[in-house]
Amino acid sequence: MAKPLPMALRERVAAFVDEGHSNREASRHFRVSPKFVNDLMKLRRETGSLSPRRQGHGIGGGKLADHAAFVGRRMNETGELTLDELCVELEGRGVTVHRSSVARLLHRLGFSHKKRHSGRASTSAPTSGTTASFGWSGASPSSTRP
Repeated sequence: MAKPLPMALRERVAAFVDEGHSNREASRHFRVSPKFVNDLMKLRRETGSLSPRRQGHGIGGGKLADHAAFVGRRMNETGELTLDELCVELEGRGVTVHRSSVARLLHRLGFSHKKRHSGRASTSAPTSGTTASFGWSGASPSSTRP
């Protein structure tokens, strides 16, 4: 995101508009966009200040922040809930969220998605520590010697 324009320019633009010039005239005079002038004047009407608003997301953690303890408790109780099941349970609490939001919450809470170690090992691919034999012993495949 771009940095906000300097306070000195903001003050000069506001003073120019206060002298009776239109917002469009101010934008042409100071070579800024008309939207900047409109937004600046609206900001001053609403807040009484010309200082820029905070950029980015506010602090708070989103709409799942209030439900983080519930999700952590449910994961500790059951151990194996899918993202869709958690979405349904949160829906019952009045929160509609996408499964990717639940996944990010679980990641923040320290839960990870890992395959279970009790699964069968693959028999089609060699495992670590074994070497494959390609039919020659020690010689390179491009060698012409017997």
